[in-house]
Amino acid sequence: IPSADCAPLIFTTKMKSVVAALALSTASALIPTRRPVKATTRQFASPRDVMEAKYKVAVIGGGPSGSCAAEIFAQEPNIDTYMFERKMDNCKPCGGAIPLCMVDEFQLPINLIDRKVRKMKMISPSGREIDIGQTMKAEEYIGMCRREVLDGYLRDRAVEYGAVPINGLVQEVTLPTSSDGKYTIKYANYAGDQKVGTPETLEVDVVIGADGANSRVAKAIDAGEYNFAIAFQERIKISEKQMEFYEELAEMYVGDDVSPDFYGWVFPKYDHVGVGTGTVINRPGIKDYQKAIRERAGPKIEGGKIIKVEAHPIPEHMRPRRVVGRAALVGDAAGYVTKCSGEGIYFAAKSGRMAAEAIVKLMQGGSRLPTEAEIKDTYIRDYDRAYGPTYTVLDILQKVFYSSNGAREAFVELCESEYVQQVTFDSYLYKKVQGNNPLKDLQLLGETVSSLIRGNAMAKPDAPINNPVESQKRI
Repeated sequence: IPSADCAPLIFTTKMKSVVAALALSTASALIPTRRPVKATTRQFASPRDVMEAKYKVAVIGGGPSGSCAAEIFAQEPNIDTYMFERKMDNCKPCGGAIPLCMVDEFQLPINLIDRKVRKMKMISPSGREIDIGQTMKAEEYIGMCRREVLDGYLRDRAVEYGAVPINGLVQEVTLPTSSDGKYTIKYANYAGDQKVGTPETLEVDVVIGADGANSRVAKAIDAGEYNFAIAFQERIKISEKQMEFYEELAEMYVGDDVSPDFYGWVFPKYDHVGVGTGTVINRPGIKDYQKAIRERAGPKIEGGKIIKVEAHPIPEHMRPRRVVGRAALVGDAAGYVTKCSGEGIYFAAKSGRMAAEAIVKLMQGGSRLPTEAEIKDTYIRDYDRAYGPTYTVLDILQKVFYSSNGAREAFVELCESEYVQQVTFDSYLYKKVQGNNPLKDLQLLGETVSSLIRGNAMAKPDAPINNPVESQKRI
């Protein structure tokens, strides 16, 4: 973002003498029309004096959404940016897959990617295996990353641009009492590897809530509740020979044994595999589902050593309110995780960047504060317009194909279609809903109905779930 400052105009000696000779009444006619940008900006700023301190922005959370937001704010010289993160080496339980478009769009160095996945193996409840990926071009791939590596890089880059990192746990956000009042951030500062944080406060003008599913910012602004899944993952160190099988391959398992409403996965990392699953409707059963995914993977991971166990809540839909006052939610805090695929990294980073870009533009070089209506009319409107169709399509797919073993059998069968693979990978890799061939779309509809009939005829019934209390829990 270019600086709001311009070098002052230099008058020549001859011009100075002319100005000195003119009467005061005509002097204004000779004032140059090109003034320094900073002065012009401040002239139109309301009650804010030129010498007053800069506006302050607090980004709560240092994952992809927070880091990408902080990076944008930090490049504006007239805004002070603070980025809060409690665990600078946090390893979020996440498959770690990023689409190809993210590498270029966010200028990610290639060494952040542990594996380039070019093939996927889908395994149905009955054990039917379908290999997909034949439509991918030689240069296309799905990037597999470790979150602690990716997140650390993005945080460091935001700091290099000027964001002030605070190793702290935000405990409370107090809202302003006037339209131009301050937000008060109360936090425990763990700088210097302190075991007990030092209580501190910071007053800021704008807050970005990038603090995940259990967002303190969301609670402070009464953003509303959402349903959530529990994602559980084990990082398993397997032999080099076993790793060769996963060189460019990831696996997805479906069936009510591994998840009643999602899928289980084996995703390759640098020198190990991530094996995990997730569920919304039966969260207490997550460890049973994890045991089942290990058993389904069988000899491919047999003898492996579990080196890390991770679990985390994942939002199931968007928050009812994502902007309140001058506080905006991004990433998981806003609920930007897709159904069906469970993807969140790209949308976290993108939402953080879009929110920050919109707010920086509204602040006009740090000369004014944005309003709630303005943030909604830019950030929220643009994000929903760009990605709303993707969320809708994946929501429908999850409801249709993850609802029973019969539907899951049909889902795997359909993945054998080259057209389905082409549309699926293109949509994922480039983040645009594909499928503009009416004839093939109509043919696919017929194949879907046929596959569902066959799947329901052959599949075993799903095991009953009795979870009337915990299933109603929201965050």
